[in-house]
Amino acid sequence: MATNTSRVFLARLAGLGVFDPRGDQVGKVRDAVVVLRIGDNPPRLTGLVVEVPPRRRIFVPMTKVTAIDAGQVIVTGTVNLRRFEQRRNESLATAELLDHSITLRESGEQVRVVDIGVTTTRSREWLVDSLFVRRPGTGLRRRSERFMVEWPDVTGLSLPETAQPAEQLLASIDSLRPADVASLLHTLVPKRRLEVARELDDERLADVLEELVDEDRVEIMQALDRERAADVLEEMDPGDAADLISELPPDQAEFLLEEMEPGEAEDIRRLMTYDQFSAGGMMTSEPVILPPDAAVAEALASIRQADLPPALAAQVYVCRPPTETPTGKYLGTCHFQRLLREPPSTLISSLLDTSVDPVRPDTPLADVTRDFAAYNLVAVPVVDEDNHLVGAVTIDDVVDHMLPANWREQVGPDRVETTAGTNDGPSTPGASDG
Repeated sequence: MATNTSRVFLARLAGLGVFDPRGDQVGKVRDAVVVLRIGDNPPRLTGLVVEVPPRRRIFVPMTKVTAIDAGQVIVTGTVNLRRFEQRRNESLATAELLDHSITLRESGEQVRVVDIGVTTTRSREWLVDSLFVRRPGTGLRRRSERFMVEWPDVTGLSLPETAQPAEQLLASIDSLRPADVASLLHTLVPKRRLEVARELDDERLADVLEELVDEDRVEIMQALDRERAADVLEEMDPGDAADLISELPPDQAEFLLEEMEPGEAEDIRRLMTYDQFSAGGMMTSEPVILPPDAAVAEALASIRQADLPPALAAQVYVCRPPTETPTGKYLGTCHFQRLLREPPSTLISSLLDTSVDPVRPDTPLADVTRDFAAYNLVAVPVVDEDNHLVGAVTIDDVVDHMLPANWREQVGPDRVETTAGTNDGPSTPGASDG
């Protein structure tokens, strides 16, 4: 993610214009959403509250933000226009945390928060690393002193150890991988599982649903209101969303497809026509696709997206327009290692690898697996009878389908232990977020 400085101050974002990659204004920043955590773990910036016409406030996750530069915020892809609803574990930086009283560890002195500084980690998380604070002024005309402090030097901006069990659980899983969160949710009683699921933002919940066992994710999907359920499905990988919808009652499945964006629903309907253990049933319909006149710089920018799985980021598929599946004629593949060795202005059409034969949607799992093993592949293109790219199968898709049906129940998060009750009583985490 590109920024004009390594540190961004949240209060200064208020009022900035938010633009899409074409330069069209989407709206204006009104606040930032921060998740407080237990102990010394710094709060995490999860997204921005953006006001779009007509005066509707929506949530834009930080994974959709590609740049904060020159007094503007640039977002990529489509944004969900559902009205922002603050969740139990979220705080609004401007509305709730500014002027909050905190304590300097060394002196015990009380100061007030004026602004909150955040930076990105190597894993592309936005964490609070500093605070701009003020001391109370003394005397009628004396101005209060303002200065910077680092996050480890203050207390009072963390979730208390006495927080409710559900809040503690949300804080403890905040930085866990989706697969670990899914394993943890599986151990909870249904009531607590639904409480936690409802408090996750759409993007995070979508990632977790992709990792959950079938009965758990169907239970959660049926408990959500239909508008939100459709929004979460849109955030999921189309292949996983198709699998989940196929597990729902037909009337509910059709309603959710009608609620979704037409393009998203069309992809899912197409995927549902393929056998589960075929290339079409395993593939994602959203690999990285570019036209032949794209340059290496554009290709590298495309695979740099923070929310792109590593297997999909390993290569770019080059097709004639249109570049959304089903595409125009499939021309070949560009591997990221080759892209890294070429000048940024080089056209990707000159770097095509045509040695890997695409597979058809009806190719059985066994044949796909043999291709991956024989040619050491991380992904393979899937084309129809007219050589139009319809998707790509990645190595993680293949492994998922080769494992036993209950494999997700046999693994769990190494860093979190839970005491799962046998009734609707509280279940609290046994390890903190670290």
